[in-house]
Amino acid sequence: MEELYVLGTGNAQATRCYNTCFAIRDGEEYFLVDAGGGNGILTILEDMDVPLTRIHHIFVTHEHNDHILGMVWMIRMISTSILKGTYKGNLYIYCHDGLVDTIKTLCSLTIQKKFCNCIDDRILLIPIKDGDTKKILDYDVTFFDILSTKAKQFGFTTFLKNGKKLTCAGDEPYNPGCKAYVTGSDWLLHEAFCLYGDRERFKPYEKHHSTVKEACELAESLHIPNLVLWHTEDKDIKNRKTNYTKEGLEFYSGNLFVPDDKERLIL
Repeated sequence: MEELYVLGTGNAQATRCYNTCFAIRDGEEYFLVDAGGGNGILTILEDMDVPLTRIHHIFVTHEHNDHILGMVWMIRMISTSILKGTYKGNLYIYCHDGLVDTIKTLCSLTIQKKFCNCIDDRILLIPIKDGDTKKILDYDVTFFDILSTKAKQFGFTTFLKNGKKLTCAGDEPYNPGCKAYVTGSDWLLHEAFCLYGDRERFKPYEKHHSTVKEACELAESLHIPNLVLWHTEDKDIKNRKTNYTKEGLEFYSGNLFVPDDKERLIL
């Protein structure tokens, strides 16, 4: 049975939790989505017993530093394993075409040439377009442009082995233009910058984000049975799960999950 490994749950400015990123576990392999903003990704993967040698597929949603900079560390460490002969097979990194050169440039500026030489050899960057479907582990993963208002960004949708449809909507509010991809989802992974009651304090709309209330109203309107909220502020992290769940259930009748870093959810 697949599990969702919640690696990080915070937004770009979070310091009390890691930036939002996650992995889907299928057997002994993992499909990683984003890597956060630093080498904290390595500690979290270690703490959750996720071996780098079991990660052969990574999807980078967009260029923002809280999603992409951790990729430098992933490439650095996996290329080390490749050179040592302890990494079997290739690493496939999926991203929109504008990110291919960005990732290569970040690596060329920050890590040694011997590690960068693994790129285009054993570390392969795969450009994707709206509607592209790729075979990743045992899944047909369909990528889609989330129609971001800030930077080009992609989400994805796939069917799990139990027949349930899972959709990652990126880190901006759902755009109706993506309805064809999101409709019928059994699981929706969606951002919720803050509580609706804290909207004046955190100003989510200025950052093109939504609140718990709006994310839950959306999931209710789309009849989605399971909703995961993350990419949040972290000022009251100890009470975040309780407070977000309380507000969310006022507007949503399904199964609401407000995970902490390093939680696992059975899909």
